[in-house]
Amino acid sequence: MFENLLPPLNDHNLPYADTIHPIVVHFVIAMVLFAFLCDVLGYFTRNEKLYEVSWWNMFFATISIFIAIIFGQIEAGLALAYDAVEPVLNLHTLIGWSLSGILAAITGWRYVIRLRDRKTIPVAYLGTGFFLTCLVLFQVYLGDELVWVYGLHTVPVVEAVKEGIL
Repeated sequence: MFENLLPPLNDHNLPYADTIHPIVVHFVIAMVLFAFLCDVLGYFTRNEKLYEVSWWNMFFATISIFIAIIFGQIEAGLALAYDAVEPVLNLHTLIGWSLSGILAAITGWRYVIRLRDRKTIPVAYLGTGFFLTCLVLFQVYLGDELVWVYGLHTVPVVEAVKEGIL
C-alpha cells in the first residue's frame, strides 16, 4: 500500500546514493575527542581559551549525535542484517542511543562548570571525559566492524543477502 510512496532502493539498499550516518558521526567523533584533548591541554597549560574550544565542541557534538542517530536508525532499518551481524548491530545501536544521553548529560555538566568558572576544570570532569573518549572509541570499533567485517550496505553483501547466500 505505502510502497509506492517510498523512493526505490539502490544497490546499497538505500533510498539515497550512499550511507549518511558515517559522515555525520565522524563529526561527532572528532568533536568529542578534540574537546577532551583541549580540556587536558588546558588543564596542564592553564590556558582557559582551550576550555572555550572544548565547550563549543561538546555543544555541537551533542546536537550532531542526534542527527547521526536518526540516520543510523534509518540505515540500520534498511540494512539487510543477516544472523552473524545482528548482535554487533544491536550493541552498536544500544551504545549509540546511550551515548546520546551520556553526551548530553556531560555537556550539561560542562555548561554548569563553564558558568561557575571559565578558568578551571575539575579533575572529575577530566575523568568523565576519559570515560566518554573510551566509550566513543569502542563505538567506533563496532561501527568499523559493521562496515569492514560484516559489509553492511556494501554492494556485494547486499547482493549476497538478496540471493540467499548469507
